[in-house]
Amino acid sequence: MENSAQSLSEKECVPCKSGGSPLPDSSIKELLCRLNNGWAVENGRLHKTYRFKNFAQALAFTNKVGALAEQQQHHPDIFLSWGKVIIELYTHKIQGLHENDFILAAKLDTIDISNSNPAQEPV
Repeated sequence: MENSAQSLSEKECVPCKSGGSPLPDSSIKELLCRLNNGWAVENGRLHKTYRFKNFAQALAFTNKVGALAEQQQHHPDIFLSWGKVIIELYTHKIQGLHENDFILAAKLDTIDISNSNPAQEPV
């Protein structure tokens, strides 16, 4: 496997089949190390919190996340509140984490948020 988040972000999500196997813990740990800071796995789900100066900036980021998710046909759970967006990734078809979750996570970290001028500080 490649050793950088950049290589993950260059991949495309591929449809997975119901009944497939979730990633083993060793693969999850390896892929998690290839993501930018702020990503964590808890309760079998990959998540990250993005912080912004206000609701409008958080909403602008959320809309960009939605557009990217639709393009990749891999949809995260998105929790939007004032100045904060929490992204949670989990592949429902396999009831666990898939490489697609890590690919989308890496792609989310490449979203250009400069035109919404947020103070993005992953927690």
